Amino acid sequence: MLTPKKQKYRKVHRNRGSLKGMATKGNRVTFGQYGLKATERGEINSRQIEAARRAMTRYIKRGGKIWIRVFPHKPITQKAAEVPMGSGKGNVEYYVACVKPGTIIFEVDGIEQEKSKEAMRRASQKLPIKCKFTFKTRS
Repeated sequence: MLTPKKQKYRKVHRNRGSLKGMATKGNRVTFGQYGLKATERGEINSRQIEAARRAMTRYIKRGGKIWIRVFPHKPITQKAAEVPMGSGKGNVEYYVACVKPGTIIFEVDGIEQEKSKEAMRRASQKLPIKCKFTFKTRS
Protein backbone atom coordinates (compact mmCIF):
# COMPACT_ATOMS: atom_id res chain seq x y z
CA MET A 1 0.00 0.00 0.00
CA LEU A 2 1.06 3.57 -0.62
CA THR A 3 2.12 5.63 2.40
CA PRO A 4 4.45 8.62 2.63
CA LYS A 5 8.00 7.82 3.76
CA LYS A 6 8.39 11.06 5.66
CA GLN A 7 6.12 13.99 6.52
CA LYS A 8 6.73 17.40 8.04
CA TYR A 9 3.65 17.12 10.28
CA ARG A 10 2.18 13.84 11.52
CA LYS A 11 -1.44 15.08 11.73
CA VAL A 12 -3.12 17.67 9.49
CA HIS A 13 -6.44 19.52 9.30
CA ARG A 14 -9.09 18.05 6.99
CA ASN A 15 -9.27 21.22 4.79
CA ARG A 16 -12.42 20.12 2.96
CA GLY A 17 -12.60 23.51 1.21
CA SER A 18 -9.44 22.71 -0.77
CA LEU A 19 -11.40 20.31 -3.01
CA LYS A 20 -13.35 23.17 -4.63
CA GLY A 21 -13.15 23.72 -8.38
CA MET A 22 -11.76 21.64 -11.21
CA ALA A 23 -8.28 20.11 -11.39
CA THR A 24 -5.72 22.33 -13.12
CA LYS A 25 -2.73 20.05 -12.56
CA GLY A 26 -2.65 16.38 -13.49
CA ASN A 27 -5.68 16.72 -15.74
CA ARG A 28 -4.11 15.46 -19.00
CA VAL A 29 -2.97 12.01 -20.08
CA THR A 30 0.82 12.44 -20.36
CA PHE A 31 2.66 9.16 -19.73
CA GLY A 32 0.41 6.54 -21.31
CA GLN A 33 -2.10 6.39 -24.15
CA TYR A 34 -5.30 5.90 -22.10
CA GLY A 35 -6.38 7.23 -18.72
CA LEU A 36 -9.02 7.08 -15.99
CA LYS A 37 -10.35 10.56 -15.19
CA ALA A 38 -12.29 11.50 -12.04
CA THR A 39 -15.66 13.16 -12.73
CA GLU A 40 -16.45 14.04 -9.10
CA ARG A 41 -14.49 15.22 -6.06
CA GLY A 42 -13.52 13.08 -3.12
CA GLU A 43 -10.82 11.32 -1.15
CA ILE A 44 -9.33 8.00 -2.27
CA ASN A 45 -7.48 6.03 0.38
CA SER A 46 -4.39 3.90 -0.23
CA ARG A 47 -6.31 0.61 0.05
CA GLN A 48 -8.72 1.68 -2.71
CA ILE A 49 -5.85 2.74 -5.00
CA GLU A 50 -4.14 -0.62 -4.45
CA ALA A 51 -7.38 -2.57 -5.07
CA ALA A 52 -7.95 -0.69 -8.34
CA ARG A 53 -4.34 -1.27 -9.43
CA ARG A 54 -4.66 -5.01 -8.73
CA ALA A 55 -7.92 -5.24 -10.67
CA MET A 56 -6.26 -3.61 -13.69
CA THR A 57 -3.06 -5.69 -13.62
CA ARG A 58 -4.99 -8.94 -13.23
CA TYR A 59 -7.11 -8.13 -16.29
CA ILE A 60 -4.18 -6.89 -18.41
CA LYS A 61 -2.01 -9.86 -17.32
CA ARG A 62 1.53 -9.32 -18.63
CA GLY A 63 0.87 -6.68 -21.29
CA GLY A 64 1.21 -2.93 -21.05
CA LYS A 65 2.41 -0.51 -18.40
CA ILE A 66 0.36 1.20 -15.68
CA TRP A 67 1.02 4.58 -14.06
CA ILE A 68 -0.61 5.66 -10.79
CA ARG A 69 -1.01 9.46 -11.01
CA VAL A 70 -2.30 10.15 -7.48
CA PHE A 71 -0.52 9.60 -4.17
CA PRO A 72 -2.12 9.48 -0.70
CA HIS A 73 -0.26 12.21 1.23
CA LYS A 74 -2.96 13.35 3.65
CA PRO A 75 -3.15 11.48 6.99
CA ILE A 76 -6.65 10.81 8.39
CA THR A 77 -6.94 10.37 12.15
CA GLN A 78 -9.52 8.44 14.14
CA LYS A 79 -10.15 8.12 17.85
CA ALA A 80 -10.42 4.67 19.41
CA ALA A 81 -13.83 3.18 20.20
CA GLU A 82 -15.63 4.46 23.32
CA VAL A 83 -13.13 7.24 24.05
CA PRO A 84 -14.64 10.37 25.69
CA MET A 85 -14.64 13.71 23.87
CA GLY A 86 -11.63 15.96 24.34
CA SER A 87 -8.07 14.83 25.08
CA GLY A 88 -6.72 15.80 21.65
CA LYS A 89 -6.74 14.43 18.16
CA GLY A 90 -6.80 10.68 17.44
CA ASN A 91 -4.10 8.51 15.93
CA VAL A 92 -3.35 8.33 12.19
CA GLU A 93 -5.38 5.45 10.72
CA TYR A 94 -4.84 5.77 6.95
CA TYR A 95 -3.75 8.14 4.18
CA VAL A 96 -5.88 9.63 1.41
CA ALA A 97 -5.33 11.33 -1.93
CA CYS A 98 -7.58 14.37 -2.48
CA VAL A 99 -9.04 14.21 -5.99
CA LYS A 100 -10.79 17.03 -7.87
CA PRO A 101 -12.96 16.54 -10.97
CA GLY A 102 -10.70 16.21 -14.03
CA THR A 103 -7.78 14.54 -12.24
CA ILE A 104 -6.21 11.60 -14.07
CA ILE A 105 -5.96 8.74 -11.57
CA PHE A 106 -4.44 5.93 -13.68
CA GLU A 107 -2.77 5.73 -17.09
CA VAL A 108 -2.13 2.70 -19.31
CA ASP A 109 -0.01 2.14 -22.40
CA GLY A 110 1.04 -0.80 -24.57
CA ILE A 111 -2.36 -2.49 -24.96
CA GLU A 112 -5.29 -2.05 -27.36
CA GLN A 113 -8.13 0.36 -26.58
CA GLU A 114 -10.87 -2.19 -25.83
CA LYS A 115 -8.71 -4.09 -23.34
CA SER A 116 -7.60 -0.89 -21.60
CA LYS A 117 -11.20 0.36 -21.44
CA GLU A 118 -12.32 -2.82 -19.67
CA ALA A 119 -9.32 -2.65 -17.30
CA MET A 120 -10.18 0.96 -16.42
CA ARG A 121 -13.84 0.03 -15.88
CA ARG A 122 -12.81 -2.68 -13.40
CA ALA A 123 -10.51 -0.22 -11.62
CA SER A 124 -13.23 2.45 -11.39
CA GLN A 125 -15.53 -0.02 -9.62
CA LYS A 126 -13.02 -0.18 -6.75
CA LEU A 127 -12.97 3.61 -6.30
CA PRO A 128 -15.44 5.69 -4.23
CA ILE A 129 -15.89 8.34 -6.95
CA LYS A 130 -17.26 8.26 -10.48
CA CYS A 131 -14.68 8.08 -13.25
CA LYS A 132 -14.58 8.00 -17.03
CA PHE A 133 -12.25 6.51 -19.64
CA THR A 134 -10.19 9.02 -21.62
CA PHE A 135 -7.30 8.94 -24.06
CA LYS A 136 -4.40 11.11 -25.14
CA THR A 137 -5.27 14.10 -27.30
CA ARG A 138 -2.86 15.36 -29.93
CA SER A 139 -1.60 18.87 -29.27
